[in-house]
Formats: sequence, structure tokens, C-alpha cells
Amino acid sequence: MAVTSLSVVIAAAPPPRLDKALARDVPEGAHLSRSRLARLIAEGAVRLNGAVCTDQKARIAAGDVVEITVPVAEDSHIGPEDIPLTILHEDDDLIVIDKPAGMVVHPAPGSPKGTLVNALLHHFGGNLSGVGGEKRPGIVHRIDKDTSGLLVVAKSDRAHHGLAAQFEAHSARRHYLALCHGVPEASDPRLHGTRGVSFEPGNIMKITTHLARHKTDRQRQAVLFQGGRHAVTRVETLDRFGTPGVAALVACRLETGRTHQIRVHMAHVGHGLIGDPTYGGRRKISAKAISGAAVAMVQGFARQALHAASLGFIHPASGENMTFQSDIPEDMARLIEVLRQPAD
Repeated sequence: MAVTSLSVVIAAAPPPRLDKALARDVPEGAHLSRSRLARLIAEGAVRLNGAVCTDQKARIAAGDVVEITVPVAEDSHIGPEDIPLTILHEDDDLIVIDKPAGMVVHPAPGSPKGTLVNALLHHFGGNLSGVGGEKRPGIVHRIDKDTSGLLVVAKSDRAHHGLAAQFEAHSARRHYLALCHGVPEASDPRLHGTRGVSFEPGNIMKITTHLARHKTDRQRQAVLFQGGRHAVTRVETLDRFGTPGVAALVACRLETGRTHQIRVHMAHVGHGLIGDPTYGGRRKISAKAISGAAVAMVQGFARQALHAASLGFIHPASGENMTFQSDIPEDMARLIEVLRQPAD
């Protein structure tokens, strides 16, 4: 394996441990994130004053010399595939994609081919920097297979680190459109009695919980209030369908970005997403409230009705504030049209 070497002299007043000091003092142009540095330390690729050091917490002092052996990025084991993509923006550092429902973002045992990463590898034609030691697109966030909408993907190391930092700090802006069962309203006393729910001005429902893998079903996430990871979703009702309210079009804004967050949170408050096979639940809908065609379409909707409609971030190279919009997809637009029809 080809390698390159980097020598760093620790500057004055360093953090007391090796990984933090390196994260501060390694030149920005090396594009080594703290997590990548931690892996290199654990792998024995770091020498402190001439001796191999595998302890991230090793004491460090000003003037210490740290030598880092960095493997040159290798070609990805994932194969390129000629799959059409809807590209909203592309430059030397990143690409913004409007992903269709049904496309998996990254290859996995159940989906080894036909993914967004396969498509991007073909589109880039090998013109990639080594993200994490391998020449591949830098996936800094994901959306579920059956969720449609916007994704930003890094093409360079500097973009990967800059974007990842924004998503980790929750400063990237993500807004989703969803169709849910029932109508979330501040006037609903049941919601006021639901743990983790509060309301902000403008009928904005705020859901604050922790999320973790379900104890018995590892494919699901579960709401917790101790342990797990902090998760916050804000929900605004944009339109209501049926009398009484059978369904609603809602806008969801992520403060955090946990796996299945919107889907789990909406199910927790009793307003699971239409078509969600995992969290939506089976709902009996009266044909007296909406048209028969709407009942049939709601019950037969083939995916969770969730769309990543808006994405905003600071460009990690230019510093430009960038925002992208994606129109609601045809299947959700058709469902809204049918829901608006009067009851039979």
C-alpha cells in the first residue's frame, strides 16, 4: 500500500491529549479529521517523538514532534453503474442530488447494487479525492430508500470534512414535506398530554425525545427519554384533508438528524406517515370523511409519504450560503389532489 508522511510540531499551549492536539495543529490542507486521526493513532501510524503511540489520550507538550503515516487513497471496492441522476448543482467539491424514492444511498448486504453511490462513481469517472482512505463519494448524511429528495455529497476531502462538521453541529438546514394520518393541532389535548411534545407560536409542534435501536427489532428505532441520542423535530401543519381531519400535509424541520427521526417522532405523537410500513400502522379510514378514491389511495400508498424538500448549508470551500429546493414528487402530489376531493 502506498503511503505518504506528515510531520507536525505541536504548537504552544496545546490541548492535553494527542488526538485533540493533532486535530488543532495538523495543517488544514492535509484534510485529516479528528476521527480519521483517531483511526490512524489506533492503527499504529503515528509516532510521538520517534516512538509509535497508539493512545489517543497520550500526554502532549509544546515542541513535541508527531510523525503521521497516511495511506494513499485506494480505489473503492464498490463498482460504478450507469444510473441516471437528477443533479441540481455540481462543482469541484460537492454535488447536490434529487434522489428518487426507491433508491438506496449506499450499498449494503441487502442492496449491493443500484445505489446512489454506484451511480455517483460512474458519474464522477474516478475523479475523486480519498475520503477516509478510499476513493469514493463522501456521504455526510442519508435519507431512507423510500424517502425522496435532496442530498449533498462530498467529492473532495475538504468538502467531506466541512460538510460533516455542519451536519454534526446541526447547522445544515433540512426541511421535509410529509403526509400523515390525522391532523396535528395545538388544540388537541391528547398531544399536550404526550411526553416530549410542546407547542411553539404559530401552531408549531416540537417533539423532543431520545432515539435508539429497538430492543427486539434492530431495523427499527424507538423513542426513549433516557439513553439513546437526543432528537428534536419541529412540525407545522400546512393543509388538512377530510372532515373530521383524516390526514394532513406537514412540514418537518430537523434540529437533529437521527435515523428514521421524522418517521419515529410522527408515530410517537399518533400521526404516523401515510404509507410507512414500519411506523405508520394500519389505520381504518371512513369513506364518509374522504372520497372512496382517497381511502383506496391512502391504504395502498406504496412508500412513506416523505420528501426532503429543502437543503441548506455553507459551501465548505467558497463560504457561500447555499439553499436548494425540490418540488414535491408526483406520487405525493397525486395523493394530495385525491385527498382534496369531496367525500362520496
